[in-house]
Amino acid sequence: MSAVSGLKGDMAQQARSLYRQLLRQGGQFPAYNFRDYAKRRTRDAFRANAAVQDERDIQELLQKGLKELQAMKRQTVVGQFYQFDRLVVEGGISGKDDGSIVRQTDTGHD
Repeated sequence: MSAVSGLKGDMAQQARSLYRQLLRQGGQFPAYNFRDYAKRRTRDAFRANAAVQDERDIQELLQKGLKELQAMKRQTVVGQFYQFDRLVVEGGISGKDDGSIVRQTDTGHD
């Protein structure tokens, strides 16, 4: 974020704060794929716009980021209403929550 360091103090602080908020909120998604996507998208967007120097463009990007933060907050609240099984990459086990193993039935034709 070399462009952020070249910004005036207040704008640079706003950009860093927004970046941290977006990453933190992205980690709140209950589903692994959404968490990973939100973090990756945030990092990629900030890297892609790191060279922007015009103050007007930076303000527009900050406003866009704030709108996306609000949308992400709404989505994380909605996502918490649904139960998701943990994926293997998260250290979850397949089956029921009580730890018992459920065998998968054959869905093919006999």
